[in-house]
Amino acid sequence: MNYLDILGLFAGTCVTLATIPQILKVWKTKKVKEISLKMFGTLTFGIAIWVVYGILKNDLPIIITNSISLLLNLIMVYFIIYYEKE
Repeated sequence: MNYLDILGLFAGTCVTLATIPQILKVWKTKKVKEISLKMFGTLTFGIAIWVVYGILKNDLPIIITNSISLLLNLIMVYFIIYYEKE
């Protein structure tokens, strides 16, 4: 693993971790009125494309961090759809 891989993993980790506080807040409060489904949907779609890009480039830092980020954002999209009904 070279310094560019380490830099990529660090950057991807920062971006991935940024979603966790929002997920925890929604999980605890069950309130999503102020959260945009369109924004999270677009973000999730973009992250999915990053995963495909990482696979095509065989770039492990992109694949790993964006796969985790994709999972977290899918959880957030699910929460928005589920709690919006309440």
